[in-house]
Formats: sequence, C-alpha cells, structure tokens
Amino acid sequence: MVSDLRERVRLPSLLRKNVASSGPAWLPLVLVLGAIGAVAYADHFVVSLSLVYLYILPLAVGAIFLRKEVSYSLIAICILLHDSYSQRPIHPAIRILDNLSAMLCFAFVVYAIQRYMEQREALAKTVQQQRDDLLKDVELAAQVQRLFLPLGAPAIAGLEIAGMMHPARGVGGDYYGYIPIDAHSIQVVIADVAGKGVPAALLMSATAAAMRLEANLDRNMLRQVERLNAEIGAVSDPERYVTLLAAEIDTHKRIIHYVNCGHNPALLFRAKSGTLTRMDSSCPPIGLSADEICELASADLTGGDVLVFYTDGVTEAENRLGEEFGMERLSTTVHRSSSLSAEDLMAKIYNTVADFCGDDFNDDVTVVVVKCNFADSSTVNS
Repeated sequence: MVSDLRERVRLPSLLRKNVASSGPAWLPLVLVLGAIGAVAYADHFVVSLSLVYLYILPLAVGAIFLRKEVSYSLIAICILLHDSYSQRPIHPAIRILDNLSAMLCFAFVVYAIQRYMEQREALAKTVQQQRDDLLKDVELAAQVQRLFLPLGAPAIAGLEIAGMMHPARGVGGDYYGYIPIDAHSIQVVIADVAGKGVPAALLMSATAAAMRLEANLDRNMLRQVERLNAEIGAVSDPERYVTLLAAEIDTHKRIIHYVNCGHNPALLFRAKSGTLTRMDSSCPPIGLSADEICELASADLTGGDVLVFYTDGVTEAENRLGEEFGMERLSTTVHRSSSLSAEDLMAKIYNTVADFCGDDFNDDVTVVVVKCNFADSSTVNS
C-alpha cells in the first residue's frame, strides 16, 4: 500500500501536466521504457547493422507524454544502452561518431516534438481562457437581459397573470413585459426576435427598451407599433426582424384590444362555451417593412376566460421523430388545464412541451398566461 502511494505521488511528476491529469500515470512511462527495452534487446542480437535509430520511436512517444527533463534523460539512457549492448564490431572512433550523431538526431527530434507540444498546450490554454471569458460575458449579458423581464406579476384587480422565458442558450431573443396603465388596465407585450444567441438578445433589449418608452409616451398601440417599426428598422438589417403582440386589457370594460405584428396567434379560451379563439396576425413583423399598416382588434372577456401568449419555441419544439409540438397539442393542453391558476397553467404548458421534446429546446420558449377572475358584480362593456 505504501509503494502504491509512493508511485501515485512520484509518477505524475514525470509526466506533462495535461497527461498527469487525464489518465493512468504509469501507462505512458511503462510504454516508453518497454519500447526502449525492446529496441535494446534487438540491438544486442543484430550485428549486421546498427539499430540505434530505432530508439527514435520510444523517444518520440516519450517527448509527447513525459516532461522535458525526463525526455532528454532518456536520450542518454538510449545511447548508453546502444553502446553497452550492441555487438557490432566497429572502430572506437566510428562508434563515438555514431553515438554523437545519434544523440544529436535524438535531441533534435525530442526538441521538435516538445516545442510542438508546448505550443499546443499554450494554444489550448489560450482557447480555454477565451472560452471562460466568453462564458462570463454571456452570463453578464444574461443578467442584463433579465433586467428587462418582469420581476413578478402585476397587481391588477380581476386578473391573474404569470409569465416565464426560457432561453435556448445563455441569452435569448424572446421578450415579454407588463406595462400597467391604471388600477384596472394593463398592457401585455410578447415579442420574438428572428435568430438566436447574442445578436438576437441585443435586438431584443433594444425592442424592450423602445417598447416601454413608446408605451409611456403614447397609449395608442397602433402609433406605438408604427414608431417602433421605424426605430427597429433603423438599427437592424432586413434579416433581423421582430414579431410582436401587444394587448391592452381593461378589467372594468372587460375587453381586450390587441395588435399582432406577425407573431404567433395568442389563444383565448372561452370559459362559458369551452372554445378557443385565435388572436391572429394583422400586420407584418416589426422592422421587416418600412410601412407598417396594422389593424387593432378587440374581443370581449368574461369571468373564467384565459389568455395564453407564447413564442414559436413552444409550437416548434420537436421530439426525437422530428414532429413539432404544434398548435393542436397546445390547444389541447390549454383546454384541459383551463381550470388551473395562471401560474400552474403556465408551468403545465412548459412542462408538457419539455416532456414532448425531451427538454431539448431548439429555440427560446416564452409563455404568458392571463386568467380573468372578474367578480360577478363588476360590470360592463361600455
């Protein structure tokens, strides 16, 4: 047991750092010494020619796995073995010249391989450092991105709201937000930037900031969308656009006004009839065209109705067979789980999609659920 402990302590010091931490410490040394012994054995019995240059093979392997000092020490060992065990009749001066030339050749080969390994290790270290820095930058970007998302559900009498965003990578191109108007009205926004990763996240951040600014300046959603389209179009190329759905819910009038700019149709579950209505798109995505001509749509709401907003990461999630989750499965999930709270229904939708695709999402996933809990005594459409 003591000898095993000593071996574990000493052997790693003979190996290069990357080798000492990635496998059995004894294996490279055993291979090299075994190969040197085999060459020495053959060199002892073959007298017709010199086999000294066969030592290049174990020395080359040793230069890859062993430390620099050990590799150069093995050169001297190989020369001594050749000089001691070789039975070739040769003049002493020629033997000395043969040994010196072999030593220089071995030293050059070991030096070249050691130099290559050092450069390779330096490159790997640099790449690892750059990767770590990139991961830190992505994590910082993710923290900044989370600042644009709601910290919690808004307090609007008669509404129960829950939302979540799950990026496919460290950062994502999805966005959702709540913009309270007054004690009984709120604007819900959900958006999806074309693409993934950092470029999509940057455009998402710009969209979120611009949308909140526009909403504070003007409550007219058509004018908000028009100005937002001009702003996003000015800072993005034609391949980068944003699908967006903005909806204003008034709990006193029990009505929802919305504009859908190329986004996935939100679902409106009617509690009384048990039917689902789609809130379809009425204009192109933001930033895709210079002229954004939209229509404002409306729908009446009653107690128990449920609104489900989502991005295409939900419906386009694929299982192992390449089948998409699709609108039909989403509609079925909403219909069967409509009695749940907004928070539980949101979790139910996400978990159902995650189970379908094996928790392997190819795109960002965002779900917002709004449940209408109107009291019977509160009125009125006016």
